[in-house]
Amino acid sequence: MEEPLDEYDRLILQQLERDARKAYSAIADDLGISNTMVHQRVGKLKRIGILKSTTVVLDERKLGFEWGAFTGIMLKEDSDSEKIIEALKQIPEVTECYYITGKYTLYIRIVARSNEHMRRVLYEKIDHIPGVLKTESLIDFGAAFKRNVPIEE
Repeated sequence: MEEPLDEYDRLILQQLERDARKAYSAIADDLGISNTMVHQRVGKLKRIGILKSTTVVLDERKLGFEWGAFTGIMLKEDSDSEKIIEALKQIPEVTECYYITGKYTLYIRIVARSNEHMRRVLYEKIDHIPGVLKTESLIDFGAAFKRNVPIEE
């Protein structure tokens, strides 16, 4: 059974969401609780899987990846999905992969440095994965916003 979150868990998550690098001592000071309590709560949130990681978010476009696409992948056999996912993990330009319903089994996000780079990723890498029947891509002009789910009761 999942452990319920209390007010302090939520407040700590909100602080970390604003700044994942914020010192636990600063969080403790802001919330009027002990540093030990923050460490224990963060440990619990990681252990139960609510806090998956604290990570760096890179600006893809500033790193030269000007092109993005969302691509649906139709498989020859849905039972091949695990092998295909493993092959997709080997392509660094594939940044996300989801199971979906509908005519596609998998939906991925691809980044590329140029139109030609995107073409090579799609036609020379993804289309050559054994078991991929067809792909269909939508060009990504940039995220209007991204956010986490609300941290509420």
